[in-house]
Amino acid sequence: MTLEFPGAVPEIPVSHIDKAAAYYKTNLGFRLDWSDETLGLAGISRGNCRLFLATPDYRKQYANVGPVMTWLNFGSKEAVDELYESWRRSRAKLVSRPESKPWGLHEFTVEDPDGNLFRVFYDFATPEHGEHAR
Repeated sequence: MTLEFPGAVPEIPVSHIDKAAAYYKTNLGFRLDWSDETLGLAGISRGNCRLFLATPDYRKQYANVGPVMTWLNFGSKEAVDELYESWRRSRAKLVSRPESKPWGLHEFTVEDPDGNLFRVFYDFATPEHGEHAR
């Protein structure tokens, strides 16, 4: 039996649920699906991407501390560039511009107010993607 894995849902360490949710909504285009300030946890989504935002009180039992890096794998260089432009216009905290790297990724990085990073990329070097396969 071969199990089909679902998409991973990262738990992003944040200092304040409301502040973090507002940034993810306003600057990164996510939707706030639900939030429980008492619990210290919120669920956000954008398309098929789901994330949890979690406060220090919620995370302390697991010793899950930030910042963390989350990778977002897109299907084309154009999609990466389009998202970069969208986030640039929304005044997201961009760390780097899109660039095709020698290791076969077209990528850029964005940061949230708590220092968590998102590495947005397209893998153009993996053989099944065809282009620039090694």
